[in-house]
Amino acid sequence: MLPAPSLFVIAAISQYAGAALAVSLFAELPAASVAWARLATAAAVLVTWRRPWRGAWSRRRLALTTAFGLALAAMNVSFYLAIERLPLGTAVAIEFSGPVLVAAAGARRWRDAAALVLALGGVLLLADVSWAGSPAGVLFALAAAFFWGCYILLGVRVASAGDGVASLAAAMAIGSVAFAPALAPGASPALSDLRLLVLCVGVGILSSTIPYVLEQVALRRLRSSQFALLQSLLPATAAVVGLILLRQVPTPVEAVGILLVVAAVAVRTRE
Repeated sequence: MLPAPSLFVIAAISQYAGAALAVSLFAELPAASVAWARLATAAAVLVTWRRPWRGAWSRRRLALTTAFGLALAAMNVSFYLAIERLPLGTAVAIEFSGPVLVAAAGARRWRDAAALVLALGGVLLLADVSWAGSPAGVLFALAAAFFWGCYILLGVRVASAGDGVASLAAAMAIGSVAFAPALAPGASPALSDLRLLVLCVGVGILSSTIPYVLEQVALRRLRSSQFALLQSLLPATAAVVGLILLRQVPTPVEAVGILLVVAAVAVRTRE
């Protein structure tokens, strides 16, 4: 089995390649509806594969999975509304404040503290966004950060309560159904346009199905604080993907921030 860091690299590349593809759809579909299409597509794939209804479902497991699904859906929608207004790397950097807080809550040794200081410094440099430039984008990114923190904490409990991938499939289905009345109508043009439909399905597979399955596998071998610190790879990955696919060139300050975030990962994972 691949080590957890390798799983996260693969998940990160897939996730942000899907995000870059989603950005290209915003001119034709509402960002929030693209986020819903991503979740619904991933839910359909995972439910068909895992058939979660075949497992034993206690009230506790169902409650945890429902909360997990709602947090997951809210995180996706908030993030897509943020990247509609902000560069991909910047939105991810702000969103990363959620995992940083989770990691801080789990810090125990000097390596944890050093990694947190480096990661926080990197996030502050990467999040060089003027409030006047796009206050709505910043607020949506902060909302995504909050829901991302909830996703991490709930995900650890969901993964330890039973079949993590089956619970993930059920959570995605619950989240997509809960948000469907508000967001599904905006995605309806994809039903009559094969190109849009294929792109929406691609976003779901790249951004949700592949990354979330890999994360669930890794979560079963990591504490939430370790998971959050490994997630510090994501701002760097997002910046690279934004540069290659969206032509979003980072400033020198942002480049330094990326190096600090990578250093945080190196300090924490040397063990």
